[in-house]
Amino acid sequence: MRPHSTPGCHWDGSPRTAPARRPLRVAATSPSRLLRAGQSGRCPQCGNRIDLYPRADGRPITLHPAELATSHVPASCHWHLSSGIAHPHGDGSAWCRIPHAVLCPQRTPLCRISPSLQSMRRQLAVRTRRLIDTGVFTTPTAAPTRAAPHGPDRPVVRMLLGLYLADGPVEAINCVAQTNHRHRCPRPVLAPDGPAGSWRLLPVGPRGELVLPEQTMAVYDLSRLSHAEQRRWRVQRCPAHATTHGAADLAPAGWQVFDPLLHAQHLRSGPPYRPVHGSGER
Repeated sequence: MRPHSTPGCHWDGSPRTAPARRPLRVAATSPSRLLRAGQSGRCPQCGNRIDLYPRADGRPITLHPAELATSHVPASCHWHLSSGIAHPHGDGSAWCRIPHAVLCPQRTPLCRISPSLQSMRRQLAVRTRRLIDTGVFTTPTAAPTRAAPHGPDRPVVRMLLGLYLADGPVEAINCVAQTNHRHRCPRPVLAPDGPAGSWRLLPVGPRGELVLPEQTMAVYDLSRLSHAEQRRWRVQRCPAHATTHGAADLAPAGWQVFDPLLHAQHLRSGPPYRPVHGSGER
């Protein structure tokens, strides 16, 4: 008697091909214990898949998920990965990674691209249209309009005895934790019913220290909040995920250590902005 077997399986029911393993690596120096294999998502402008990697200086960069032939990619767009770190040059091989900004159909490329890259941009544009038609993705222009932010696009925030440059308005800083559905948490770090910071004019020295020069700048000050609240902002988590230690981070926190020389274009020396909500101060 011959045993019945399922197509694609051995006689005992085990699969003929083993699934590809995804090694999960944790950065040894990461305070948030970020999983290397979890740094993937979708572009907020076109909806296509992207991979997020840290650079050597700690800043994140979004790369196209697939490798491309170096002969089709401009030399200024060559990137390669080494130990989970993205480096802005080739590694001597015939393949390289490319920033997603070069292929994103919703952006204008900053360099001349080859016909093969133009073809890839058209394919990604078709995929974006398919995602929109099926309701999986909504373009930023089609999303409900939000109230105008009360502060600058990239404010300087004071917390944990330091100054940091945010990657977006205070109201738009979202949680980086992973939900139960393996998606990034959509909730903001700023709790609508919790304590908030206040806009203040603070003097800042040439290297970011608080001194007493003549010129001041507007800073979103969180130093009056509790240490736990300031740490929650620093690790960029919403109140629901602030105490959830089992949830991994799907993206690194978007803070940069503030440097007045490097970030001079983000300085605001006018009067403090209005509070984000009622618990702030003028």
